[in-house]
Amino acid sequence: MQSVGRRYVRYINANYRRSGTPWEGRFKSATVSVDEYLIMCSRYIELNPVRAGIVAHPRDYRWSSYRYRALGLTDPLLVDDPWYTGLGTTAEERREKYREWIESEVHEGEWEEIRQSTQRGRLIGREAFQRQVEAMTGRRLVGEARDRPKKSSAIGTEKVL
Repeated sequence: MQSVGRRYVRYINANYRRSGTPWEGRFKSATVSVDEYLIMCSRYIELNPVRAGIVAHPRDYRWSSYRYRALGLTDPLLVDDPWYTGLGTTAEERREKYREWIESEVHEGEWEEIRQSTQRGRLIGREAFQRQVEAMTGRRLVGEARDRPKKSSAIGTEKVL
């Protein structure tokens, strides 16, 4: 079985121009509030294949929800999320606003916020949302430093003569 696994990895890496094991790296996720932050993350996800150079436009990526949301193509795996239905009163209005949103300018720091929150397993949303989740879980989730505590500068500063 080990031999089969090794050959499989070589095959995948050669055919998909990648390296390493298919399962390398830690799983990363973040909790997202259901407001403008959810649609912000949706744009980030839709444009991932474009940033990676896989396709020129999100409509060209086979696994994207862009074609469903922006072009109206059917996909039995997808349903209209509340944030998406809130984009307009008609299906065409929703599709047009979604296309405009994907094409609109990304605000400075938007993608970095998503990356950092996902890397650290943090919440993505307004401060009120973050405090609400903290209250529900009984845990402090925002603003905690995860590094080792710094050594006190007072310790070990005396000179021994």
